[in-house]
Amino acid sequence: MERWFNVGKIVNTHGIRGEVRVISRTDFPEERYKKGNKLYIFRERDTEPIEVTVKSHRVHKSFDLLSFEGYDSINDVERFKGAMLKVPESQLGELAEGEYYFHEIIGCTVVTEGGETIGAVKEILTPGANDVWVVRREDGSEALIPYIDEVVLHVDPAQKTIIIRPMEGLLE
Repeated sequence: MERWFNVGKIVNTHGIRGEVRVISRTDFPEERYKKGNKLYIFRERDTEPIEVTVKSHRVHKSFDLLSFEGYDSINDVERFKGAMLKVPESQLGELAEGEYYFHEIIGCTVVTEGGETIGAVKEILTPGANDVWVVRREDGSEALIPYIDEVVLHVDPAQKTIIIRPMEGLLE
């Protein structure tokens, strides 16, 4: 059975030429939304996803704007509002060493090199130069772990563990 991964949510239409406004949940929007790529639209009422081919992609404000081949007007895409865009696991490519998909990192237990458990990664922020992993501690508070070589020593997605070397002030 094929596993599906969320790429984004269609939150609205944009203009009259069939563009949709997407809040992305993908690690690699520039790759996922490349012209010619296949995406799958999952609507609540449908039993099967709708396969679409990306015709165009651009960023506008904090949204990704997409259009699909064969969907050239607002009337064609209006029905997609609220739907999820997904890709099958078979479309997830191999990553370079030291790169991970978000779904591989979220849920991992973060432990210091001294063996102290910090908590589990609950989300990933992508503010710029490097990702920041948000770790929920057992007391409910959060720790922010920058994904940089000086801090993250070892990532084992199969064992769902991450070993870090805390920098001065990092875990306070």
